[in-house]
Amino acid sequence: MYEKELYKELGVLTKDKSKWEEKIPYVSSLLTHESVKIQAKALWLLGEMGLAHPQSVQDAVPTIASFLDNSEPLLRERAVNALGRIGRGSYSLIEPYWTELFRFASDEDAKVRLSFIWASENIATNTWDIYENHMSVFEKLLYDSDDKVRMEAPEIFRVLGKRRPEFVRPYLERLRQISEADDNRVVRIHCLGAIKATNP
Repeated sequence: MYEKELYKELGVLTKDKSKWEEKIPYVSSLLTHESVKIQAKALWLLGEMGLAHPQSVQDAVPTIASFLDNSEPLLRERAVNALGRIGRGSYSLIEPYWTELFRFASDEDAKVRLSFIWASENIATNTWDIYENHMSVFEKLLYDSDDKVRMEAPEIFRVLGKRRPEFVRPYLERLRQISEADDNRVVRIHCLGAIKATNP
């Protein structure tokens, strides 16, 4: 099947959640497709399928994780995203790769750094205690050179502030400073949201 038709087919499948579980092996097989566009779409879809049906996606997790070393930033980004979504569904499935995700906090590609934060938020939604000694990684991302990364970074503090406020309290003064001084309005709003979640 040509790339265009296959991409369209995956778009239809994305909307038809009733077929997700049975189609996991098929979508997994597309990870070996020659097209980066198809591989990227398959990675994204497996992440969503894995959130809905974590145990059914178990066999695909090592292959998804193999894309963490890909030279193509889009595929690294999608692999990080997928592991975040699957990890939200069942942390034990991605636990062998969790520590490795932290290297993407300093990936050269801003979209990959953004995906690292997003994946961490997903995992922390249901498995928060593992982040206790890693907050300084996210603190650095509050000062990232990329606007979108800086807009997302406070959100992990918000997610954890609701669940483990003691993890976030040491960073409240910094969040307050950014909420008053950052040039980006969304960054300021998200920092305030993190403060409010921590000190309701």
